[in-house]
Amino acid sequence: MLYYFLVQKEMQLMTGKTENYSWIVARGMNYLHHYSPPIIHRDLKSSNLLVDKNWTVKVADFGLSRLKRETYLTTKTGKGTPQWMAPEVLRNEPSDEKSDVYSYGVILWELVTQKIPWENLNSMQVIGAVGFMNQRLEIPSETDPYWTSLILSCWETDPQSRPSFQELLEKLRELQRKYAVQNQAQRNASAAAKNSIIEE
Repeated sequence: MLYYFLVQKEMQLMTGKTENYSWIVARGMNYLHHYSPPIIHRDLKSSNLLVDKNWTVKVADFGLSRLKRETYLTTKTGKGTPQWMAPEVLRNEPSDEKSDVYSYGVILWELVTQKIPWENLNSMQVIGAVGFMNQRLEIPSETDPYWTSLILSCWETDPQSRPSFQELLEKLRELQRKYAVQNQAQRNASAAAKNSIIEE
């Protein structure tokens, strides 16, 4: 599971895979949300993302999932993991698929920072901080602004202001194109420098 690599501090093995993993998870969630009726995961977190020997990620553990038959889904079970849960879920308010988007934002934060969310707070403290004090995880200042913007959009206080997974996939495509151009420019510069040395 993805969480294992975070806990074991083995994220260096995944260098360059952040965009790929983000894309795979978003694509899987987009499929669930476009199912008829839509399936809301409700417990999306890094420990529910399985990583196989080929570094392929799969969304797992649908124990708390529900079919969305109306506009909102309300639950009184109180189950889930606060560190990844949306504010409205922590307050036990009506929620829909946009709550999964918030949880996805926490996973993006994990991939970008290689840290564990709210590591120094217990569950009740997280509920108070996120659910009632509107606090969010700190994003390091050196983080690529594009990732920062993407994560913050998933954490909007108003659930309906958060992007859908379809919109997130489009943004991730833009990010992939951006990195592809940067990587190609770096390869061209490296090749030019090597040719210059050979000619000398």
